[in-house]
Amino acid sequence: MANDTSTEKKKISKKSFLNALKVFSYVKPYWFLFSIGLLLLVISGLLVIVITAMLGQLVSPDAAGDISGGPMMSRMVDAFQINPEWGTTGQVLTGLVLLLIIQGVFSFFRVYIFSYVTENAMLALRRDAFATIIRMPMQFFNERRVGDLSSRLSSDITTIQETLTITLAEFIRQTVIIVVGIGWLVSYSYKLTLVMLCTLPVIIIVMVFFGRYIRKIGKKTQDKVADSSVIVNESLTGIVNVKSFANEAFETRRFGDSITSIKEIAMRSAVWRGMFGTFIIIFLFGALGLVMGVGAHLQDTGEIGKDVLGKFVFITGLVAGSIGGLAAQMGTLQRSIGVIESVMEILGFATEDLTLQEGPPKVKLHGAIEFQDVNFNYASRADVGVLKGVSFQIQPGQQVALVGSSGSGKSTIAALVQRFYEPTSGVILFDAKVASSIDLSDLRKHMAFVPQEVILFGGTIYDNIAYGSPSASEADIRDAARKANALDFVDAFPDKFQTVVGERGIQLSGGQRQRIAIARAVLRNPTILILDEATSSLDSESERLVQDALEKLMIGRTSIVIAHRLSTVRKADNIIVLDQGVVREQGTHEVLMGAEGLYKRLCELQFDKE
Repeated sequence: MANDTSTEKKKISKKSFLNALKVFSYVKPYWFLFSIGLLLLVISGLLVIVITAMLGQLVSPDAAGDISGGPMMSRMVDAFQINPEWGTTGQVLTGLVLLLIIQGVFSFFRVYIFSYVTENAMLALRRDAFATIIRMPMQFFNERRVGDLSSRLSSDITTIQETLTITLAEFIRQTVIIVVGIGWLVSYSYKLTLVMLCTLPVIIIVMVFFGRYIRKIGKKTQDKVADSSVIVNESLTGIVNVKSFANEAFETRRFGDSITSIKEIAMRSAVWRGMFGTFIIIFLFGALGLVMGVGAHLQDTGEIGKDVLGKFVFITGLVAGSIGGLAAQMGTLQRSIGVIESVMEILGFATEDLTLQEGPPKVKLHGAIEFQDVNFNYASRADVGVLKGVSFQIQPGQQVALVGSSGSGKSTIAALVQRFYEPTSGVILFDAKVASSIDLSDLRKHMAFVPQEVILFGGTIYDNIAYGSPSASEADIRDAARKANALDFVDAFPDKFQTVVGERGIQLSGGQRQRIAIARAVLRNPTILILDEATSSLDSESERLVQDALEKLMIGRTSIVIAHRLSTVRKADNIIVLDQGVVREQGTHEVLMGAEGLYKRLCELQFDKE
C-alpha cells in the first residue's frame, strides 16, 4: 500500500539533516540540564579510558606505578586524582574500585538527566504534533490514512526519544573514547598507533557502505510496519463490514501478506547486518593480532617499554570496539534523521487559522448565510468542478433544504459552510461578513452538525452528549437527551448515562446513535444547524422519534438540511435544487411543484417508488 508524502523514502541530505536538528528546539528549555548530562557523558567516556589503562597496568607488574601513558596524558591522570607513583597491584586495584564507583555515580546521573530532559521534550513534541494534526484542513486528512498519522504520534516519536536518550549519548561517548583513546595511544607509541590507524580507512569505508544499505532496508521495514498498522486500524474500525461480508479470512490473509513482507525485509536486513558484524569481528581481531605482533617487535628492539604493550592492547581493544559500535550508532542515527524529519515536517505544515481555546464564541452571529457566485473543486481533482457559480441567501432562523441527485454538490455546500474547505472563487458571507474575516473557531462554535452516519466516541453516553458542550452540567445533559427523545432508552440501560457505547457507538442501534448525536447538537445550542438527513436508513418508529427530535431542534435556528427523502422538506422555507454543481431551482415546495422543473420530476420519481 502506498504511504502518504510524509513517509516517502528520502535521501539524507544537508537540508533534511538541518530540518531534523529542529527537534533540539524542544530540548532548549532544558539546555542547562542537558549540558550537565553531556559533561557527565564526556567525563564518563574519559573514565572508561582511564579504567582501561589501569586494567592494562595490572598485566604489567614491572611498572605498576607508571600508568600515565606519557607526558601528553599526565594532566588528565592528575585530573582524575590517580597517583602516578603507586607501586603495588593493591594500590592500582584500590584506585580502580574508586574510579568504578565514580563512573557508576556519573552514569546514573547522566541517564537520569537525559531521561528527564527527553521525557519533557517529547511531551511537548507529542502535544505540538497532535495540536498541529488536529488543526489541519480537511484536505490533509483526505490525502492521508489515520493509521499513518497515529504512527507519527506513537512509534516515530518513540524512536526520536530513544535517539536522544540512548543513541545520541552512545554516539558521543564512543566518539570521546575514540578521539581521546587514539591520543592516549600516540603518547605510548606513535609507530604502533600508526599501525593500528592503518586499519581505520577500511573500517570507515565498509561502515559507510553497509550503513547506507542497512538504512535503506530499515526505512523499507518502517514503511511496511506502518502499512500493517493501517490494515489493523482499518479492519478493526470497520469490523462490522468485515463480519457482515464474512471477510475475516481475507483480512487475515491481507495482514499476513503484510507482515510476511516485513519478515522478508527484516531477514534481508539481518543478512547484511550479519555480514557487517562478521567483517568487523574478523577485521578487528586481525588488526589486534597485527598490533600485538608489531608491538612485540618494538618491545624486543627496546623502542617501547615492557609495560606499554599490555596497556596499548587494552586501549586498542576499547577504541576498536567503540569504532565498531560507532558504525551501528551512525546507522541508527541515519535512520532516526528520516523519522525526525517526517515528524518535523508535520509541525511545519500550514494549519487552519484557529485557536485552541475552549469556551463560548467571542463573536455573536445571527445565522444569515450568503453564497455569492461560489465555485469549488477539490485539490485532488482540480480539473473537476464540484460547484459552479452557486449563489443563494439564507435568512436567520430559516430552514433551507438542499436536494439533488448524488454528486450534485449538497455535501460540499455543507462542508463550505463549516469552512472545511475554502471556495476556489466567489465569496461566502455570514451576517454580511466575509467568512475569512471571522475567527474560524468562533464560527464553528456557532454550528452543530448531525450526519447521516453517526460515529460516536468509544466512551459513555454521557461523554458523547457532553461533547457538544464539555462544560455543561449533568442537568443540562439530561435535558438535552430528553429533547432528543433519547432519555427513555438511556434510562432503560442498567448504567444509564454511564453506559459505554463501544467503538464508534457499536453497542447502540442506528436510531439510538442518531438521537445521541441530536442530543449533542441540542446541548451545543447552535445558531446554525447542518443536518445530513438522519432518517433515511431507520425503521418507522426510530424515524418518527428522530424526525420529531430534529423538528424540535430546528425551531428558531438557521437550518441547512441535506434532503434524501423529499417528503421531509415540504415545510422548508426554501428548497435549493442542485444538479451537477449548479443551482437549477429555488423556492418553497408549493412553488417548485408548480414549476414543472427538476424538483417536481425528482418528487414524482421518489413518491412513485414509495
